[in-house]
Amino acid sequence: MRLVLRRAVLALLLLGLAAAPSLAQSRVERGRYLVEVIAACGNCHTPKGPNGPLPGMNLAGNFVVEDNSDFRAVAPNITPDRATGIGAWTDAQLMRAIREGIRPDGSLIGPPMPFEFYRGLADEDLAAMVAYLRTVRPVANASEKSTYRMPLPPSYGPPVQRVTAPPRSDRVAYGAYLAGPVAHCMECHTPFGATPGHRDMARAGVGGQAFNGPWGVSVASNITPARHTGLGLWTDAEIERAIRRGISRDGRQLFPPMGFAHYAAISPADMAALIAYLRSLPAIER
Repeated sequence: MRLVLRRAVLALLLLGLAAAPSLAQSRVERGRYLVEVIAACGNCHTPKGPNGPLPGMNLAGNFVVEDNSDFRAVAPNITPDRATGIGAWTDAQLMRAIREGIRPDGSLIGPPMPFEFYRGLADEDLAAMVAYLRTVRPVANASEKSTYRMPLPPSYGPPVQRVTAPPRSDRVAYGAYLAGPVAHCMECHTPFGATPGHRDMARAGVGGQAFNGPWGVSVASNITPARHTGLGLWTDAEIERAIRRGISRDGRQLFPPMGFAHYAAISPADMAALIAYLRSLPAIER
């Protein structure tokens, strides 16, 4: 009997050891999906030329994200290069930088990094993003330092405690998690409120914010179910096409900064959750 038990215990231990690499790979793959697809980190952190992202420079930074009267924001290098990227940062330091906007030296990261939303990133997803970033090919590419002509706050809030994602079975709640903390759709599609730097979440999805770029000026759409100025008359397939391919209901080509090239790979389940959440928003005409 003891021999049988010992063999059973040994088998379980061997099974656990065999499963360990697959579990680690699962975390990295989740991180890859979050960084490269849903969160579309490369939309800002990958330098671009006239024909799109520069080859071999994925997440290597030194891309001017926005240059306005308040600031000139240049995305940093987030590859594991030790001299010019995040290779010398610990996992805890990188997590704090992503979720709370604080660098290892204690300085504050400025906009347009959406810390108002990233503070809600679930612990497991944040750890997965960091695990994936460790696997990215290091690229030596020093970034220009961002310049802020406006005062930054002392912080973006108190230290973040434990955060868990809503269950995927609750499609609307999980869609809100994807559209808020992860994909930060509401960063562009929600107008600012009375408090400087904070969006008016009572008007989530109403849009109206203008973005200047090589394409001219694009204005964030109303993505609430409003029938006249929003998505109220759109089918789910039309909303999905707009997100994945950047094609409006009437066939017009939509413009950046929407990361269509990234969003094309959103999983069917996550797309369904995002659309369910958008359908749940109060219908507000703009």
